[in-house]
Amino acid sequence: MRELPLPTLPLQDLSGLELRAPRRSLHESSPQEPAARERVRLEVTWARDESEVREAQRLRYLVFAEEMGARLSPPAGSPAGHDIDVFDPYCEHLLVRAAGQAGEPGMVIGTYRVLTPAAARRVGGLYSETEFDLTRLRSLRPKMVELGRSCVHPEHRSGGAILALWGALAEFMVRNELDTMVGCASVSMRDGGHVAASLWEQLRQTHLAPIEHQVRPRLPLPVEELQSDLAVEPPALIRGYLRCGAKVLGPPAWDPDFNTADLPMLMRIQDLPSKYRKHFLGA
Repeated sequence: MRELPLPTLPLQDLSGLELRAPRRSLHESSPQEPAARERVRLEVTWARDESEVREAQRLRYLVFAEEMGARLSPPAGSPAGHDIDVFDPYCEHLLVRAAGQAGEPGMVIGTYRVLTPAAARRVGGLYSETEFDLTRLRSLRPKMVELGRSCVHPEHRSGGAILALWGALAEFMVRNELDTMVGCASVSMRDGGHVAASLWEQLRQTHLAPIEHQVRPRLPLPVEELQSDLAVEPPALIRGYLRCGAKVLGPPAWDPDFNTADLPMLMRIQDLPSKYRKHFLGA
């Protein structure tokens, strides 16, 4: 989901996987000057050192803590103003930057973190396992990565950043012979959870995974106590996942620290519709 060539950069490899910057970048319209239709060039890279990981963690803090009001619990000794947890040192961190001036790196305006199968074994499991019983996914785990902590800066939510991230993820998966992505898609509970309950009721009828891949939440959202017949549209990120062939794995978990309902989702490369396969992978 990008255009324009980018030079390929070899990045630090911590888990025996091949990490490279994608060969494409993207331009997006600047929200500050719509009349002039100014274009912001986006560059996609993998974090190469701790300082770049810290940039992603600062963006995550801005979005999750300052914007969404999440109650974060970073490890002792973590720097202030960063979203940090015990999984971060084991993850690969994908960054989208707004191109800087005079060759200098631009600000990180989007990020994903990726936990590979080998890294998940080292850390002892997936973040998603703190919210769901993933027993039924056991057969998929040798080629399954976990995606997490995705966010985009509030001034860059026109769609370009998330498309750039997805393109880099698709290339990473294919290059390293991985075929499955799993993670939690969050829905705000500022309304008390009625939208989340209604969204689950809708998606269970149209996008529920087969029984052999369904999972159960450890702290379920009490959907039976909530209104579940509202006419709701999935959030943009979930809508994008569904268009790419993603399935919902089961009912949502309640995350009281982030005040969200988290839907477990799974996406497989083989399920990418042909137009997205061509867009992301040129195949």
